[in-house]
Amino acid sequence: MFVLLLTYTKPLSEVDALMREHVAWLDEQYYAGRFVVSGRRIPRTGGVILARGDDPQEIEALAASDPFVSGGVAKCDVIQFRASQSAPGLDGLL
Repeated sequence: MFVLLLTYTKPLSEVDALMREHVAWLDEQYYAGRFVVSGRRIPRTGGVILARGDDPQEIEALAASDPFVSGGVAKCDVIQFRASQSAPGLDGLL
């Protein structure tokens, strides 16, 4: 599993200009079964995505394809981890 930690590098007006494309990209990844959960950071300085996968290079390439990243308004740190525990009802994540 991976945590994709997005940090905005441009003003929110530039981020918002790419929001429709970013949401479409998120929808594609949810449909493909890659993403588990996502949302804005608080305060609104970026976002967080929990992604399924085993191949760091594949996830790095996926993160680079985010319109926020490819559009130059955000950077993305990709953190791999091995899930070993989960809350009841989330056993399928392990």
